[in-house]
Amino acid sequence: MSGLQVGAKEEVWHAGERAVQTRFGSRAKMALIGPKFIRAEMPDQHRQFFGLLPLVFLGGQDLTGRLWATALFGDSGFISSPAPNELAIAAQFNPLDPLANQWVLGQQLGLLGLEPQTRRRNRVNGVLIGDVTDRLTLRVEQSFGNCPKYIQQRSAVPNPAYGNGCKADFTRFTERHSRWLASSDTCFIASRFADRDSGGGLKGANRGVDMSHRGGMPGFVRMLDERTLLIPDYAGNNFFNTLGNLQTDSSAGLLFPLFEQGHLLHLTGQAEVIWPTESEPAPMGTGAVIRFVLERGRLVEQAMPSVWQRQSFSPYNPVLRVE
Repeated sequence: MSGLQVGAKEEVWHAGERAVQTRFGSRAKMALIGPKFIRAEMPDQHRQFFGLLPLVFLGGQDLTGRLWATALFGDSGFISSPAPNELAIAAQFNPLDPLANQWVLGQQLGLLGLEPQTRRRNRVNGVLIGDVTDRLTLRVEQSFGNCPKYIQQRSAVPNPAYGNGCKADFTRFTERHSRWLASSDTCFIASRFADRDSGGGLKGANRGVDMSHRGGMPGFVRMLDERTLLIPDYAGNNFFNTLGNLQTDSSAGLLFPLFEQGHLLHLTGQAEVIWPTESEPAPMGTGAVIRFVLERGRLVEQAMPSVWQRQSFSPYNPVLRVE
């Protein structure tokens, strides 16, 4: 979505989102629904929800312009909302994180709050304001909820190895990465939109970063080769934030939390949407597939203060076809 302020009679969807909504026949419906669900400030229940979380997923760009997806951690209460249009995160930033020391005033961020125990999630998009030394304060430009589809239920226990981690950078997937990706049931994707037609580029008023969740049965993300992944886009809320963003900007950041090990696998690169055709239909349960090509990756071991044990799969997960 764009960074435009939201109002009852304003268009909340940018050109890329509108194009995808039109492709799937939901454009007229979304034109009516958007202004009702996309807000320029957080409702009280969302403010309270973020205040209870021990982690938040975040998408942003580094100082070179590369998009990354990551997670920030703390005790319950480390996220607060001083006002309906502000969200503050008092996090201990991991120096190994690809976005460490990359924060600048005016930077666009996309946040996703997710509670694995209840499968509840809410999102906030906005811009950094104030001191960014030991906390991030976001001026909210868009606040909206998401459905619980494809979220696996998990419970947390302390990670005894937390803080003893190291990082490893790479530009090709190894056999170790392949095993982890093949067993993953969750990933997060950061994407962005900039209204270049208005001459604004990434510094224009009509721009923003979205942070989205993707989930499925283990193996739902497929590796084609040592640099390429295929990510199915299962039916969701018809907002098409990520697919719409990728129509205008191919940059993307992926995060694969290795929940049981406590590691974070960060990827940045280029992505495109592969639309189904009569000769090549989309995989079962999807309307499109995202093809991601790796440019850089970073594995940060023992980055999570808790390890998360899976309790149950989402009842919405499509059963994967064995080929």
